[in-house]
Amino acid sequence: MADEPSNASQGPNDVKSEDPHAPINIKVISATGEEVFFKIKRNTKLSKLQGAYANKVGRDVTSIRFLYDGSRIADEDTPASLDMEDNDTIDVMVEQVGGWAVPSP
Repeated sequence: MADEPSNASQGPNDVKSEDPHAPINIKVISATGEEVFFKIKRNTKLSKLQGAYANKVGRDVTSIRFLYDGSRIADEDTPASLDMEDNDTIDVMVEQVGGWAVPSP
């Protein structure tokens, strides 16, 4: 019986890192340093997290951009497809629209 508890405690930790249905914790940080935490499954599309974040902060999801390791997250990306690990961070930036251009003659 002494072996069972040690195997049980090691088993779930090993399974979590490889199980595509196991949830992971993701921290979303805004440009102002505000942090929001989410727990999602590895095979859940990150577009779902993006929508939840936008609702939580009261912004339209089309007005903000989500970056992981400096690259923009696509709607079809999942934590598994981006090789995300537990407690990884996603950066949020406000999209800048417009600019200045010289009209052509």
